[in-house]
Amino acid sequence: MKIAFHGAARTVTGSKHLITLRNGKKILLDCGMFQGMGKDTESLNRDFGFDPQEVTYMVLSHAHIDHSGLIPRLVKMGYKGNIYCTPGTRDLTEILLMDSAEIQEDDVKFSNKKRAKEGLPYLQPLYTVDDAKIAIKSLKPVAKYDTWINIDEDIALMFTDAGHIVGAASVHLRITENGKTEQISFSGDIGRYNDAILKSPATFPQADYVLIESTYGSTLHADAAPADAELLRYIRETCIEKRGKLIIPAFSVGRTQELLYALNNAQLKGTLPKVDIFVDSPLSTEATAVTKAHPEVFNREVSDLLKRDDDPFDFPGLRYVKSVDESKLLNYRKEPCVIISASGMAEAGRVKHHIANNIDEPQNTILIVGYCEPQSLGGRLMRGAKEVSIYGTRFEVKAEVGVIRSMSAHGDYEDLRQWLACQDPRRIKKLFLVHGEYDVQTIFKNWLLKRDFLDIEIPDKHYEVGLS
Repeated sequence: MKIAFHGAARTVTGSKHLITLRNGKKILLDCGMFQGMGKDTESLNRDFGFDPQEVTYMVLSHAHIDHSGLIPRLVKMGYKGNIYCTPGTRDLTEILLMDSAEIQEDDVKFSNKKRAKEGLPYLQPLYTVDDAKIAIKSLKPVAKYDTWINIDEDIALMFTDAGHIVGAASVHLRITENGKTEQISFSGDIGRYNDAILKSPATFPQADYVLIESTYGSTLHADAAPADAELLRYIRETCIEKRGKLIIPAFSVGRTQELLYALNNAQLKGTLPKVDIFVDSPLSTEATAVTKAHPEVFNREVSDLLKRDDDPFDFPGLRYVKSVDESKLLNYRKEPCVIISASGMAEAGRVKHHIANNIDEPQNTILIVGYCEPQSLGGRLMRGAKEVSIYGTRFEVKAEVGVIRSMSAHGDYEDLRQWLACQDPRRIKKLFLVHGEYDVQTIFKNWLLKRDFLDIEIPDKHYEVGLS
């Protein structure tokens, strides 16, 4: 048995890990899209590093595009098996893949107009809406967490709650070869043990091999100011004191719902300033509806709140923007407001237009509330860029750029440690660090070595290693 790492290897996007059994069966863990990788993004997403036709089974940890985004291309290129996931992941993945397909088609249509004028050959999208519809049919929900199911005579699968977003799971495989059974556990993306909305990550049986994400492997979120208080401070300073606009790039799944929940709580406590708040993302609207449809993932605090507030993601002053025309009108609005819009890295979507229209006014604030790839627009703003290019136009950054580091659906190194706490480190034959930047992973590796984990690797892209 061997495993190859074709994405999320020394970077945080493009999650793809391929297990190959001695009998030739291949199991793909995730099939994510690379995002925010600059000029290399397109080529990274077109070349899997393996033949999709040779994959026997696929297991999806959760719906985020950096874990699910290339599924339609995988199916288009010849994968014919089931894609195992949880019911919540199935529901979110459907809306995310349809949205992604529309973006692929629109981006190529825009590029081809320019290429036609230059006499260049037309480009093809990674996949189309029709490709996404076909791929979605392959999603096979597994009804329960913490229950082993047999995929075939050699492979058993179990999901445990990862607490990251609705439906997110850690993936556990028991693989039998030559009469010997070994367990491979893949963390997926690990949530936080004090998450405002979701249950904490669950424990799992002893594994022989572990793949663990390491996005915040060198960070302790508790060191940062509480997210809710920081959010209210930015609203007061920007919208009330400076009479400006607060633009918040936010991932449609997870982060937007967390923001709405925090604002709803502030409204219930009477601490939310009177200001119009817009969610300008059709995808965020759909994702919020899916979140409401899966109350089984909510923690006790949210479950208790539902007894006196039938919608913890809605409050007076909140408006959902539906049409493109409504979105454009926000750019002409002079009154202070908060605009929550996708994408979270500000690389695409309506938020990019809002940033372009508000970045050169000092009374405005762009508030980053999640991880951003260093090369993405959000990443450049986080690093203090004085000038940025948006849609080919250079803009001087005059607006304030704020960052709330403690608002993350990814666990910090203490959360990662707690996820591993159910394991005897000396019984783990090898621990692989995935889904992280290499410098962070190196720090996390040294931290783990001091806690009795004996063999830790940080695989690079397309690295393959034998397991037994």
